[in-house]
Amino acid sequence: MAFASRFRPPFCPRPTCDFHRDPRGWRFVRWGSYIRTCPRVRAIARFRCSHCRRTFSEQTFRTAYWLRRTELLLTIAERSVAGSGLRQIARSLACSPSTVLTHLGRLGRHALLFLERHRPRGPLREPLVADGFESFAYSQFYPLHLNLAVGADSHFLYGFTESELRRKGRMTAKQKLQRAREEARFGRPDPRAIEQGMRELAEIVVPAGGEAVFRTDEHRAYPRALTTVRDRAIRLEVTSSKQARTPKNPLFPVNRQDLMLRHCGANHRRETIAFSKTRAGVIERAAIQLVWMNFVKAVSEKRPGVTPAMRLGRSAAPMTVRQIWSRRLFRSRMALPKVWTRYYERRVRTRRIPHAKTHSRAFAD
Repeated sequence: MAFASRFRPPFCPRPTCDFHRDPRGWRFVRWGSYIRTCPRVRAIARFRCSHCRRTFSEQTFRTAYWLRRTELLLTIAERSVAGSGLRQIARSLACSPSTVLTHLGRLGRHALLFLERHRPRGPLREPLVADGFESFAYSQFYPLHLNLAVGADSHFLYGFTESELRRKGRMTAKQKLQRAREEARFGRPDPRAIEQGMRELAEIVVPAGGEAVFRTDEHRAYPRALTTVRDRAIRLEVTSSKQARTPKNPLFPVNRQDLMLRHCGANHRRETIAFSKTRAGVIERAAIQLVWMNFVKAVSEKRPGVTPAMRLGRSAAPMTVRQIWSRRLFRSRMALPKVWTRYYERRVRTRRIPHAKTHSRAFAD
């Protein structure tokens, strides 16, 4: 049996403690240990804060804190970006789909915190390429846009937002009738949702008082959104969506993100049966995949070794899934953008599931 590790807690994990956010001068004492049997037998060190007198353990600082199947977390993170559906992951790991769903929620919330901690601050050093990635939740009658802002040179994803859409395009008479019934019962999405989503995205990625160049296609909502953002000077460079989608296309960085989201995410593939049932589920899985693409996956398959984060100077080497998702990030020690706070708490309404479960912190974030 392994002895308790030499782990030293960096701060008090209790949000109500004075030393939770600022650990300077903080003192703690070791408070024994307990034996954990899953995934292997080992001793877990316990501690007590000398200020608030509350006890906690080494496990409190791990992302898998308060999960029963702690050994599944990193494997689920890897398989969620490898094109596996929720039930496929559950079958291969001999667990229930609800267990996978619980772990994906934890991973998605952690990914939002990780992206907020590591995204660039200060003046932008490159143009941003913005576009909307279209998918759906619950059924094809409820499409949505993931609005993405990607670095033109680094291919680093600076941020994203989500916008609910109304089903459009060619429909049969039966489908039009079905859409009318759905909208009469559950309401119609805001027709200016994309405009609002792009405005929120610009407020996240462009510092107040800063300047930015946005490269977009000819979508009419983008100028209305980006040129009216307060306290920011934004210049648009528009490229026709009919232009060939080659690496020479100014929109190539975001087109590549769209391609990889659809390729690596089972819930976004055409005519899939692995689609997400809620908008919150779409957001959480997208956050996992976008963090993975920023910090783990190389920009080029032919020349591996350099990630978007390395190009931007946010990482010295490619990170591993373990490095990203092993150590817990505390929501109480970090300020999220307003719209990401809504995503983190799952306060994103799925019209066909009006009483979907939201997230409120009990023991773990």
